[in-house]
Amino acid sequence: MKAVVQRVSEASVDVDGTRIGEIGEGVMILVCAMQGDSEANADKLAAKIAKLRIFRDDEGRMNRSLADIGGAALIVSQFTLSADTSRGNRPGFSTAASPSEGERLYEYFITRMQAEGIPVQTGKFGADMKVRLLNDGPITIPMEF
Repeated sequence: MKAVVQRVSEASVDVDGTRIGEIGEGVMILVCAMQGDSEANADKLAAKIAKLRIFRDDEGRMNRSLADIGGAALIVSQFTLSADTSRGNRPGFSTAASPSEGERLYEYFITRMQAEGIPVQTGKFGADMKVRLLNDGPITIPMEF
């Protein structure tokens, strides 16, 4: 699975003009299931993100995790993370998991983040979403498992 994790002061997602997810301090996670990914990939990704030390401690160093600060996660499916831009000017997405498998692994990843004790808000798989965020830092970390 591929993910882009952004430390945020706040983030939200709207579908058809309606706010469906919103968090304060925490992380915005854009996630994409790739061909060949399994639940084990989602397990590793969720465990790593929950414990990733990207939040400031009392001395201003990135030494605290999402779990440490009691932060939340806004998780949005983002199949374009699978983009292959090696040829031409139009990205290819053939390495992404099929839509049904992508949705299954996306939903599974959400449950794994919740199992890590992280409050979760989500986008809507396959929808045209409008995402807003206030990136704190900015801290943006690409990940792949």
